[in-house]
Amino acid sequence: MPEYKILIIEDSPTMRQLIAFALKRLQGVRIVEAHDGVDGLKKLSSEKFDLILTDINMPVMDGLKLVSLVRNDANYRTTPIVVITTEGAKEDRERALSLGANDYITKPIQANKILDLARSLLKPA
Repeated sequence: MPEYKILIIEDSPTMRQLIAFALKRLQGVRIVEAHDGVDGLKKLSSEKFDLILTDINMPVMDGLKLVSLVRNDANYRTTPIVVITTEGAKEDRERALSLGANDYITKPIQANKILDLARSLLKPA
C-alpha cells in the first residue's frame, strides 16, 4: 500500500484535529499539520505531499495566497489542493478555484465529505 502524505493547514487546532481524525480512516496516509500559511509553506519545502488541505482565513498568510504560491512552484503544480471555506464565502470559493484549487469544503466540515474528496483526489492518475 503506497503511503500518501497529506498536509492540513488550518489555524484552529480543533479544526485541524477534526480533519486529521477524518483522514486517518484512509489506509496508508501520513498526516502533517501546519498552523498557518507560512508554516505550511515551510513544511511543503521540506517534504513532498500528495494532497494539501488549507483553510482560507488564517493569520500571517491566508489560504488564497498559499494556493497561488503553491501553484507557482513546479514541484506542486499538479498536487491536489482542497480549500476549506466558511459557508457564505462564494467569492472565496471562486477565487480559490481560479487560483488553482481542485475543490473546496465548506464549514461546518463533514468527515464523510473530506474522506470522499481525499479518496477521489488521491487516486493514482
